[in-house]
Amino acid sequence: MSTEQIPVSKRASSIEYAIRDVVVPATELEKQGHKILKLNIGDPIAYPGLPTPKHMVDAYVGALQDGRNGYSPSYGLPELRSAIAHDERRKGWNASEEDIYVCHGVTEALQIIFAATLEEGSKVLAPGPHYPPYMAYPQMYGAETVEYKLKPDDGWSVDFDDIEEKMDNSVRLLVLINPNNPCGNVSGKDEIFRLLSIARKWPNCMIVADEIYDGLDFTGEQVSVASLSNDVPVFSLNGVSKVFYAPGWRIGYLAIHDPKKRLLDVRDGIERLLRSRLCASTPAQIGYLAGLDSDRTWMKSYSDKVIRQRDLCVRRIAEIDGLEVQSAGGAFYMFVRLTDDKWSNNDKEFVLQLLHEEHVLVVHGSGFSPELGGGHFRIVFLPDEGVLDEAFNRIERFLIRHRDF
Repeated sequence: MSTEQIPVSKRASSIEYAIRDVVVPATELEKQGHKILKLNIGDPIAYPGLPTPKHMVDAYVGALQDGRNGYSPSYGLPELRSAIAHDERRKGWNASEEDIYVCHGVTEALQIIFAATLEEGSKVLAPGPHYPPYMAYPQMYGAETVEYKLKPDDGWSVDFDDIEEKMDNSVRLLVLINPNNPCGNVSGKDEIFRLLSIARKWPNCMIVADEIYDGLDFTGEQVSVASLSNDVPVFSLNGVSKVFYAPGWRIGYLAIHDPKKRLLDVRDGIERLLRSRLCASTPAQIGYLAGLDSDRTWMKSYSDKVIRQRDLCVRRIAEIDGLEVQSAGGAFYMFVRLTDDKWSNNDKEFVLQLLHEEHVLVVHGSGFSPELGGGHFRIVFLPDEGVLDEAFNRIERFLIRHRDF
């Protein structure tokens, strides 16, 4: 019998996911007994002080105890779809229960949208730096992701001239991540109106509005894209992971805003795909419903904690020679620039050496975009202030040790 390796598909072997790829060497160090200071993954539950709210957990557990463990409708529990539609209406557009489709997190929602709208030769125009699935998934459907620039010296704001230059008839999806992962920038009304004005010129272009961090906007400027569009079709993405602090539940949704009723065929395709994969987790949907239907005053104490930790990071980075950063307007990430010549063109090596020498884990910026993310690294500012302080002590020590004098 042959011992030759059976070939893997190119679509699988070409995928990279920097956020989790750097965990592999960190895990090896942990096996050797080293304690790693982890500033790499946007999972609130991985850090102390930000637990999933008890009333949501109780609802999830209650669903399990009540035997609500069976299949649920493919588009989501009707009561959850209704609650999500109500929440979207609060954001300023006329969402109905029929516009809401519950998925295994926003990641599955993206796969469903890509499968329903992309084909050979299609393009997705997404911000660079970007959340990795925007680059990984479209190619599975024969499409291509083209990055548009964010301005690193202007708060990572959107470069609309770059979008205009890259738009053409093959662009089916124009993506806005707001607040942004990995940069933490927030787009307000003026930027969104400009984005809509560009999309309006291309009849087959739809907007993907990834708003999973909308409840972590520290600027007061974030606004629903769907609420501002009276003609351009919008897919709004959100879920339980970040704002409700339950990422492991894997419940997200896509909401279709189709003011001119131009997505009837696309909607039919989305529904066929959703039916073919059965349903999202039934008890987790019930837990999310409890979050949507209950008082949300608890969120302020969580946000206050996140903001304090963000401000500590900005202060510490400003004191370290070799680093620069612009304060995040939303989410819980910072995209830090490496200004030392040794590392400014070698951010992945910086991340790996920092991990091995100082046991601090961050993510290389080039993992979010080789061209537009290089020379940076992303940190998550969710760890407690003491952990963040120690991490920056080690980063500063590392930079000094490797500096050429």
